[in-house]
Formats: sequence, C-alpha cells, structure tokens
Amino acid sequence: MRGTSRLIVGIAFTAVLAATPASAQIMTGPGTCLPEAQAAPEAQIRDCSAVIQAGQGGADALSVALAVRGNAYAATGDLDRAIKDLDEALKLNPKAAIALSIRGTIHARRKEYDAAIADFSEAIRLAPNLPGAYNDRAIAYIAKGDWDRAIADCTQAVKLHPKFAGAYNNRGIAYASKGEFDKAIADYSEAIKLNYAYVNALNNRGGAYVSKGDYARAIADYSTAIKYQPTDSAALAGRCWAQAISGQPKPALADCDELIRLKPDDGSALALRGFAYLKLADYDHAIEDYGMALWFSPKHVLALYGRGFARLKKGDKGGNEDIAAAKALRRDVAELFVKYGVK
Repeated sequence: MRGTSRLIVGIAFTAVLAATPASAQIMTGPGTCLPEAQAAPEAQIRDCSAVIQAGQGGADALSVALAVRGNAYAATGDLDRAIKDLDEALKLNPKAAIALSIRGTIHARRKEYDAAIADFSEAIRLAPNLPGAYNDRAIAYIAKGDWDRAIADCTQAVKLHPKFAGAYNNRGIAYASKGEFDKAIADYSEAIKLNYAYVNALNNRGGAYVSKGDYARAIADYSTAIKYQPTDSAALAGRCWAQAISGQPKPALADCDELIRLKPDDGSALALRGFAYLKLADYDHAIEDYGMALWFSPKHVLALYGRGFARLKKGDKGGNEDIAAAKALRRDVAELFVKYGVK
C-alpha cells in the first residue's frame, strides 16, 4: 500500500518569462513575441521565428526572442526545440536568469534533475530575489529525495513572496515526505488560505490527514477538491481510499467507479476498487479487479496481497502464491492490511 495512503500531487514549475529591458528592442516585431504577451504558444512560435529570421535589434533582443520561442515550444511539449532555443538565447546573453530558469524546468521535465538544479542555481546567483527559481529548484530537489534542501528553497521562496501558494504546497510535500505531517498540514493549509480552490493542496492535505488516521478531515478535503474539480483523479482516488479504510466501502465504490471510468487502464484505480470490494467481503469482484490491476501492473503489492487474501477466503489455496509474491516485494504488507481492517 505504499503510495496509496498519501497521494502527493500538484508539483508545478513556476518559471515564466518576464519583461526585460531588451524586450523593448523587439516590440516593433510581430506582436506576440514579447515576454509579457498572453498568447497561444503557436502564435508566439510563428511571430518569434519572424523576429529571429529578421535578425534585427541586437544580441539582447535576439536572446529574448529565442527565450520566448523556447518557452512556447516547451508549452507545446516540444522540449528538444525548446532546449535548443534556450541554449542559443543563453549563448547570446549568459546572464538571462529567466531563460536559465525556463531551461531548468525543461531539464526537470526530462528528469535531468542535476542539470535543472545547475540552471536554477545559476539563475539564483544572477537574480537572488527571484522566488520562482527557488521554488523550481525545490521541485528538482523533491524529485531527488533531498527534502531538506527543498524545504530550505521553499522557505526562501515564501520569504521573498509571502503569498506564493505553490511554494507552501511544495514545502508541505517535502515535510510530508519526511513524515512530518503536522508541518505539512500547516503548509497545505496556508496554500489553501491563499487559494481556496487549490485542488492539489487540498488533495495533499487530505493525504496527510490519512497518514495521521484523521479520515473525516481527509474525506472533507477530497470532497472539497471534487467540488471544484469533479473529474480530478487524485481527489477521487484519495476519497475512495479514505472511505474504504475508514469503514465506508459503499461510497468508496462510487468514487472508484468514477475513477475507473476516467482512467480505465489504471491498475492502481482497479486495485483501489478491489480493496473496497474486499472490505465488503465481495470476494469475486475483488478478485476480478485485482486480476485486472495485475494485468496492468504485475508487481502491484496491494493487488497481489488483496487477490491472495480473497482467493483464500473462497477456499482457493492458490492465494498463498499471491501472498508470498506480495511479501517478497514488501515484507510488512500483511500488517498493513490488518491496519486497514482486513484480517
């Protein structure tokens, strides 16, 4: 059940282009090739390409146009072109802190976390009052499991920008990952105070409450998240799990049904519903769901142990094989099931 009782969601990078003095030099070009422009990425790619091809305005202006286009390519998912443009932008202006931050986010999206941290660190050296760079470096540290450095960076981000809801959420993630759930809840609560409809923070606080055994508050948070975003899979999964382990398997089934409708190929969603069926002693449906979950994820510990338990309840001694396989992956899996009322 590792990863089921505490769903960590909502890490988002914050590097965005901001206007620089150099941008004034390209304002005579096509209108969307500006750092502050609110435009579709396709339009920015088109217009910045025209500016770049014209080659007017000097090195700084060209650097800005390349950074804007690189940011736009990243928004479309074309990370290779984005990196190429940002590399060129930084060759022209090595002190462009925002371009460094944007390139860092792209490295992180490609799971190149050391390269990302290097870019964020250089951006911070050049612009030490840039809260987004601290937040984004914290995300890279979280990805590497370096919780203390992540906490330090998020702390600096909120010091520079006290209303930075995302940084509070991310610091909460780092605290939760350390098992410091009260501190995590305090940070998630601050993020929600700043943005009452912050679905990711609501889900994360719900997960922290589950870890503390406070299922009523967890369900309330997941319900609020679903109110604001009815198809949010993390909220549906979280509420399904919290209801199932707190003795409310029937409403849990409704949430899991909706989750599976949205994500029919998600083995974890099927395993969650299998657990709800297990709590209802509906072993046939539990075996069916666990079997499908294992088809998608053959080493899913919850599904292996749950199917084995259900098979044994039906007198099928083959369930021992499932349980042995689950214990080989996680020795304390039986104790976890007992903790959640399956024995």
